[in-house]
Amino acid sequence: MPFEWVQIPYALLTLFIVVNYGLVLTALIQKIGARVGRRHGIRIYQNYVDLLKNYALRTHITHGVMFYLGPVFRLTGGVGLLLFVPTIFGSEMFSNLSFAGDLILALYFVFFGSLGMALGAGESGHPYSAIGVTRGLSQVTAAELPLALAVFAVSLQYETLSITEIVAAQQGGVTNWTLFTNPLAVAAAMLSFLGSMMRPPFDVVLAPQEIPIGPPTEYHSAYLALMQTNRVIFPVAKVVIYMNLFFGGATGWGEFAVKVFCIYMVSVLVGVVFPRFRVEQSIRWFLVWAVPIGVLSIVIA
Repeated sequence: MPFEWVQIPYALLTLFIVVNYGLVLTALIQKIGARVGRRHGIRIYQNYVDLLKNYALRTHITHGVMFYLGPVFRLTGGVGLLLFVPTIFGSEMFSNLSFAGDLILALYFVFFGSLGMALGAGESGHPYSAIGVTRGLSQVTAAELPLALAVFAVSLQYETLSITEIVAAQQGGVTNWTLFTNPLAVAAAMLSFLGSMMRPPFDVVLAPQEIPIGPPTEYHSAYLALMQTNRVIFPVAKVVIYMNLFFGGATGWGEFAVKVFCIYMVSVLVGVVFPRFRVEQSIRWFLVWAVPIGVLSIVIA
C-alpha cells in the first residue's frame, strides 16, 4: 500500500490507544503477579502517576550524549515496530504505515532498541556496564534466533513478506491460523517470546531483586519516563507481531484487546511459576530447545 500523509493522524491515534492500553495492561499484570505472591500490588492507575511525574522532572547531571540517546533509541524501536505493523486487519485507518515487505523491517525494530540501550550503557561510566551489555545482548541474540527461524518458515509457507498478506491468508476460521497450519513455527516463536519479554526465568539481565543498578536507577527524570513509555509500547507492539503472524490478527479493537492479553499472559504464567535462569542457562535453553524446533519448522514449510 503506498504511503499517504493522511495515514499519520490514524497512526498517532493507534499509538495513543496502545499507550493507554499498555499502561493499564502492565499495571494489571503487576497486580496479578502480586496476588500470586499474596500481596495487593500497585494501583491500576499508578503507571499514569509515575509517568507524568517523571516527565515533569528535569536534571542537570550529564553523562554524555550517547548515554541520553539510549532511551530515545529504545523508544524509537517500540514506536517504529508499532507504526510499521498493521494493528487492525481490513481497516485503512489502522493499517498504519505498513507496506509490502514490512516483516523484515519489523524484525529490525525488534532489535533496534536493545542496541540503542547497549550504546547508552557503554557511556554511563559505571564499572559494571560492560557486564550488563554482555548479558543483555547475549540473551537477546539467543532469544531472537528461534523467532527469526519461525518468521522464515512463515514467509516460506505463505510465500510473502507482507504482514497484511500473512494475516489475510489466516482468515476464514480458527483452523486457518498459523497456530494450526504450522504449529512448530509457533512453538519456536513462543519459546523466543518468553525470553524477549524479560520476565522470569529470563529476567537475569535486569535481576530486579539482586542488582540495585542499571537503567532504572542510572536514568532519571524525563529519560526514565521515555523508558517507562517504551515499556508499555514495546511489549504490546511485539505481541501484535505474534498475533498477526501466528494467531490470525485482529479485525477490531475488542478482538485486539483479548488476543493481546491472552498472548501476554503466556509469559506471565511462566514467569510466576519458574525461578530465574543464569545467563548461560538461558542461552543454552534457547539453543537446545527453541532453535531445533525453528529449524524443523523451516524443513516442514
